[in-house]
Amino acid sequence: MSDAGVIHDIGYQRYQGPRLGRRAVFSSLYQHGLRAAFGFGRSAKSKIFPWGVAAIALLVAVINAAVRSQTGTWLFDYYSFADSMSWLVIFFVAIVAPELVSRDLRSGVLPLYFSRPLRAFDYVSAKVAALVTAAWLLLGVPQFIMFLGGAFTTKTGMKGVWHELGLLLPGWAYSLLWALVFASISLLIASLTGKRAFAAGGIVAVFLMTTPVVGVLSVLPSDTSRHLAGLASPMSLIAGVEAWLRGRGDLGIDVGDFGVIYGIEAFCLIFACLLLLLARYRKVAAL
Repeated sequence: MSDAGVIHDIGYQRYQGPRLGRRAVFSSLYQHGLRAAFGFGRSAKSKIFPWGVAAIALLVAVINAAVRSQTGTWLFDYYSFADSMSWLVIFFVAIVAPELVSRDLRSGVLPLYFSRPLRAFDYVSAKVAALVTAAWLLLGVPQFIMFLGGAFTTKTGMKGVWHELGLLLPGWAYSLLWALVFASISLLIASLTGKRAFAAGGIVAVFLMTTPVVGVLSVLPSDTSRHLAGLASPMSLIAGVEAWLRGRGDLGIDVGDFGVIYGIEAFCLIFACLLLLLARYRKVAAL
């Protein structure tokens, strides 16, 4: 009997199709993340909460548009609508962010992801983009309904429509700022644990438990402390940015002459969270 080995040809062939590369992987991750945020491709139970939040926001927008068409004044403008609905969106991102990243950690698929032509930057960018888009849509689509209500009831023709558009676009930009804050903070927290319940609780805690700190600082006798109190919470931080950019002191927060500090901190908060998130996944990819 020969000791020589035998090679059998069982028909395996080399892959000859197109190799799509990093851009296609990023696109797939982004689309999957956005679909998962609203429960597409998942069970009916998974769709109840995100679409419930969307339905509430849309209902408020429709009521707001109806009131404005009848009375000429609205309950919320584009900015205050985003402020009011931001509390709902907090719970939305607390559910969605762990779904986007904690599930991957728990199931152990990240080494498989990073064995392909996918870098940690691509993975983080796709997840952040998906959650930013989802959070912005929750605010931006109802704002568009408010715009349609105002545009179709204007009495000054196209001039009124352009005026309404001039109000909508800054409102959309403000909603994008909210979405960036929500996404960067919630994904960073969710990336620290594979247990979705812990991640969701941590996200809600960061947003809600920092709010009383603002109240304590705002009652201090020092005017400087009162003006800078909003820096202690992401919620009041964004409200302070609005007060600074719009030059208004009647929005529930008084930033005094420190408005630019609110803008700088908002940028640094988002940037720092994204850098930490990237560092987290570069560490995972190196394992």
